[in-house]
Amino acid sequence: MAKSLVEMTAEIIQSQISSKQMNLDEIKVALNDTFQTLKALQDAESSGTDIEPEGAVPLLDPKKSIQRNKIICMECGQEFKMLSPKHLSSHGLDSKSYRKKYGLSARQPLCSKALSEKRSQAGKERGLPENLRKYLDSRRSKK
Repeated sequence: MAKSLVEMTAEIIQSQISSKQMNLDEIKVALNDTFQTLKALQDAESSGTDIEPEGAVPLLDPKKSIQRNKIICMECGQEFKMLSPKHLSSHGLDSKSYRKKYGLSARQPLCSKALSEKRSQAGKERGLPENLRKYLDSRRSKK
């Protein structure tokens, strides 16, 4: 016997809740969004029309997906400290194509702001900016 949309929605959301903390409002939104998506897919399947994922609007603004202590993958909604190449490849993307797809700057780090600041501070403590400055000065003097 085929499952109803409500049963499928409940299973999907139960799985989400088991992998990350969600408050009541987030659960309600997720239930509604998942049900509406499944209903649209079912309607498209019965009418024989295609749903184009390229025209889909992301649920979250890409710039807001990069937060203080986490970054949210725009493809699947999972939260990370850093979007690894391995995770992006599971969506058939690399960091360059991910940034291009979601309109992020090519220089935008794909990690949380806290991690980016921590790395920047560690680099400054190691003297990287001074070493870079020395290299650039020596390069200019050769010209």
